[in-house]
Amino acid sequence: MQTPDFATARLFMVNGQVRPNKVTDPRLLAALRSLPRERFLPAGAAPLAYADEDVPLGGGRVLLAPLPLSRLVQAILDANAGSKALVIGAGPGYGAAVLAACGFSVTACEHDPALLALARPALAAVGSGVTLVEAGPADLPKGPFDVILIEGGFEILPPAIPARLSPRGGGTGGRLFGIRRDRAGTGQAVEGEMTTAGLALRPLFDAFTTCLPGLEMAPSFVF
Repeated sequence: MQTPDFATARLFMVNGQVRPNKVTDPRLLAALRSLPRERFLPAGAAPLAYADEDVPLGGGRVLLAPLPLSRLVQAILDANAGSKALVIGAGPGYGAAVLAACGFSVTACEHDPALLALARPALAAVGSGVTLVEAGPADLPKGPFDVILIEGGFEILPPAIPARLSPRGGGTGGRLFGIRRDRAGTGQAVEGEMTTAGLALRPLFDAFTTCLPGLEMAPSFVF
């Protein structure tokens, strides 16, 4: 069986999927060109690393498709909110590595043992400097953080998540980024800013992905 040409696939991802879709920051493009996305996947899923779709990781989890992840990171860079970042639902660590390569000091939280087992060697191999913490949405590090990236979908935001954002000051507050889902089967990437009235969300672009454990709405009965 022919070995996949990951380096060529990586360039096709950047030039064919990402750059034509409003991803222009030189730091981000350099990170996407250099980071081996295939290292962050189980061996059997590595050939899907650069496909324009979420990659299943098992247990209902996915690695976000390159385009929505790249556009979320582009929005983080555009916000210029600070450099201390928290990644929730970091999975195998790729999104955290991208942020770190863009100059952020990154704490990545993941609670699934299988995904932690992928993330530890992958992050070490690329020399990311990411601090990996075994934690889920209910037991996050205290922070505060300038930026929170939820690396997956959410239907609810427990108060503990925005509470980790830097308080409002100097004209801006901490920012939150993720993909908000609804029961109609649609979703949007959003940016949330801490204000004196709480977290204010605004849409960025249409996107949809699997909801992270602990961030789903409780099932409702239909009569």
